[in-house]
Amino acid sequence: MTDERREAPGAGTDEELMRALYREHAGPLLGFVMHLVDGDRQRAEDVVQETLLRAWRHADQLTGEQHASLRPWLVTVARRIVIDNHRRSLARPPETDPGPLELLPAEDELDRALRMMAITDALGALTQPHREVIVETYLRGRSVPEAAAVLGVPEGTVKSRVFYALRSLRLALEERGVTS
Repeated sequence: MTDERREAPGAGTDEELMRALYREHAGPLLGFVMHLVDGDRQRAEDVVQETLLRAWRHADQLTGEQHASLRPWLVTVARRIVIDNHRRSLARPPETDPGPLELLPAEDELDRALRMMAITDALGALTQPHREVIVETYLRGRSVPEAAAVLGVPEGTVKSRVFYALRSLRLALEERGVTS
């Protein structure tokens, strides 16, 4: 920002002042701050934005001939912001690593897995003939005639076993706390 723009902040709008600050100082300031934050671009951009915002807020104090250049003031402010942010991070408890959390299944998947475990356990409580008809008709998607052919029993027997197997399965699931 040239001295004449700095000397007359009231001559333009706040938006013009902010644009001029950004245009003239953001690039070099970003390079300086990137070094201070070990190359973390997002943190550096945040610091530059906060620095330029403070310059805009104090534009009336930064005008005049006592400030030959605005950049040393900006560098000092940016450095202090980085130091304050670092001290603030030391005062907080450390953030946890999100890595192990990413390995956990989503809530839907976890609920589904728990339901499947309960259903598998409940199926194990059924008699062998009842479990076979449930597996053939519901889990393998076979029709009653197909299940009868696979199991080697009459269709009426398959229908009867499915009815009693579902009733027993419902009771077994209720005993395990799974409700429909």
